Amino acid sequence: MASPHLDAAYNLARWLTRDPHDAEDVLQEAYLRAFRFFGGFRGGDGRAWLLAIVRNTFYTWAEQRGRHQSEVEYDDATAGLHAAEACADQGLHGTDPAQLLLRAADQQLIESALLKLPLEYREILVLRELEELSYKEIAEVVGVPLGTVMSRLSRARLQLRHQIEAMDQP
Repeated sequence: MASPHLDAAYNLARWLTRDPHDAEDVLQEAYLRAFRFFGGFRGGDGRAWLLAIVRNTFYTWAEQRGRHQSEVEYDDATAGLHAAEACADQGLHGTDPAQLLLRAADQQLIESALLKLPLEYREILVLRELEELSYKEIAEVVGVPLGTVMSRLSRARLQLRHQIEAMDQP
């Protein structure tokens, strides 16, 4: 049940931890928890259930390490690698190299801006825009009312736009 959602679970963990190695640790612990508590799953959306476990595992993991969202360093070099990987993953092989560079630069700018957002906004944007969860599913994952999801998403989009505009200024 959880295997089809492995990519989504890893993606969420990576955006929350801001580090691929930490994301793997969080994901491994989340899958152990999912396996341990599978008997408590009452049907419904398995993806939302698993992503909620990943999210909760991340917060436990961060608390145990005394890490707070503002303390996690952002690595520009890693962001560039992720942007280049994403271009390759989108089947852009054989495309004009200049176009590939522009796409990678745009993606790196967006990724950098997204990683600078407060955690509560970053997770909402990742769940909605990257994982394409519905507002209802996001409310389940994050454990907040639907209205809170909508208002956080609106604020997150606004802050992301401001971050991009600020970074795009010479």
